[in-house]
Amino acid sequence: MTIDLFVSCIVDQFYPLTAMNVLKLFHAADVTVEYNHEQTCCGKIAYHSGNLEDSKELGEKFLKDFPNNRPVVGIDASCVGFIKSHYKDLFHNTASHLEYKRLVSNVYEFTDFLVNKLKFTDFNASFPHKVVYHDSCSSVRELNLKDEGRILLSHVKGIQIVDLRYPEICCGLGRGMFSIKHHAISAAMTGHKLEDAVNSGAEYFVTNDMACLMNLDCYARKQKIDIKVVHIADVLASGW
Repeated sequence: MTIDLFVSCIVDQFYPLTAMNVLKLFHAADVTVEYNHEQTCCGKIAYHSGNLEDSKELGEKFLKDFPNNRPVVGIDASCVGFIKSHYKDLFHNTASHLEYKRLVSNVYEFTDFLVNKLKFTDFNASFPHKVVYHDSCSSVRELNLKDEGRILLSHVKGIQIVDLRYPEICCGLGRGMFSIKHHAISAAMTGHKLEDAVNSGAEYFVTNDMACLMNLDCYARKQKIDIKVVHIADVLASGW
């Protein structure tokens, strides 16, 4: 099988090693990965900032960047959720409507693709640590994903998965702009989320959403909270 890899802005600029780990995982699953170096932003931040024209322009470029009729797999759940949930608003009754319809049904979030499309869940990984898994708002509410990340982690040797007391509560990012416009409220929510994780005894906070990861990781580092935040791909590629 051949896929197109969609690397979000955050991954490209701040977490390139996660993208490299994703490539390792697809190689282990015997998947050929194509990467279009011209890809940029999906338009999510502009859309949630109210800049619909800029978002539409970026979205049209995204459609052109992935012209092939093969799966487009994204590492960042919030970007995939935005494409699948909001491109229909951007491109309704436009010249790009048919192109959007072609693409959107073939866009997958990373864990969703591995578990539900590829049926590949065991990477012979080893991660002897206690972790909590974060269900991002985009994963649950836009992509209807709940078990996929935990299924993948359940095959990792030595791992211990513990539950958050309040797993359904937002990490405080709020699609990005909320954390900027309402910083105090956002910071309080992030603090509560990390406190919940620390109280569970977890050493690592695992997620499939890079935006949430950055928000949680920055807060934890600034406040010197003793927990590490990682993308699930980094856990699955551990021990290699």
